[in-house]
Amino acid sequence: MSEVSSKELYEFKRTLKELSEKKGRGTELVSVYIPPDRQISDVTKHMREELSQSANIKSKQTKKNVQSAIEVIVQRLRLFPKPPEKGLVLFVGMIPKGGPGTEKMETFIFEPPEPIQTYTYHCNSEFFLEPLQHMMDVKEVYGLAVIDRKEATIATLKGKRVDILKHLTSGVPGKHKAGGQSQRRFDRLIDLAAHEFKKRIGDHMNDAFLGIEDLKGIILGGPGHTKEEFLKGDYLQYELKNKVIATVDTSYTGEFGIREVIDKSMDILEEMDVMQEKQLVQKFLKELIDERGLASYGEDEVRKNLQMGAVDTLLLSEDLIKTRSTMECLNCGNKVQITYKDPKAGEELICEKCNEKMKVSEVKDLVDDFVEMAEELGSDVEIISTETEEGMQLFKAFGGIGAILRYRT
Repeated sequence: MSEVSSKELYEFKRTLKELSEKKGRGTELVSVYIPPDRQISDVTKHMREELSQSANIKSKQTKKNVQSAIEVIVQRLRLFPKPPEKGLVLFVGMIPKGGPGTEKMETFIFEPPEPIQTYTYHCNSEFFLEPLQHMMDVKEVYGLAVIDRKEATIATLKGKRVDILKHLTSGVPGKHKAGGQSQRRFDRLIDLAAHEFKKRIGDHMNDAFLGIEDLKGIILGGPGHTKEEFLKGDYLQYELKNKVIATVDTSYTGEFGIREVIDKSMDILEEMDVMQEKQLVQKFLKELIDERGLASYGEDEVRKNLQMGAVDTLLLSEDLIKTRSTMECLNCGNKVQITYKDPKAGEELICEKCNEKMKVSEVKDLVDDFVEMAEELGSDVEIISTETEEGMQLFKAFGGIGAILRYRT
């Protein structure tokens, strides 16, 4: 996704999970995807047409619920003079809370993390989440280039999307039949032309990739040794040269060569994302075992270090599912904050000061609570998956909460 932080990715995943669990009794949950260049007036007009069409629905209850959802959408669209920069997504429908008659209208409206490409209206027993799920696949941008003496192709890979940026041809002569002095002269001319072509490739790659603010890495491909010669030579700007993560042999150049580079690099690309998480947790563990190391773990200790401003990077497991409840005594005004796995667990809490039953005044997701604190105090936040051994260790051995510190406390 276009520079989406691990925190934003976590929140997006959580929203998708919540939406995926919503089910209607009939085909009455409405999903609308509005691209940024779509006129709101056009969408409103289409909604009114759908409202008219819904009169043909046979089931009275389904018809009523669909029409109610469309009317909510029309009302909400009035709040937007135009779609946001990346477009707008609306999910509206009657969600049953139990048996018949317990349905409640629920509305979810947000700007997605990536621009919406196609206008979509969808009505079903579930919300239509496929376009958003595809956005989950879109991660960092990688630079790709396939190179040989005759041609080169430069491209970027973002999620599953490949953009061919430049195709170059060299004009370097092929084999020749000259002998003696002529052969040596031809060889020199060929080497000079090849050098100039590699220089030209480097210039175009510098122009294409240096403007990408957070380029994750570069992969070079090609059928011969030209890619290795290119990498060893002084053709790429040093920052880009340091970002070359692999060279792969391909049978083709051109667009087919780019596709081949991607196919042969999938393991490398997946490993890059995993490695970043592994390295963070490994750094945390290394600091933890050092007597003078800069690490802490556990909710209370990390919370205390956060409040002191001592946390450089906060590590939270994406499987950390707990709530932070603020309890208030209505009799004496005493307030306490407690963390629970079950959000209802604090309902029987008795006030220590006056022995009266306390009421829940605020409930937050524990991850959200920590993220808010970290952002206020300028600490970085990384949400760690449990897909790696290190991520699972953070979750199981350290309760899913760890911190790399700025200084010892």
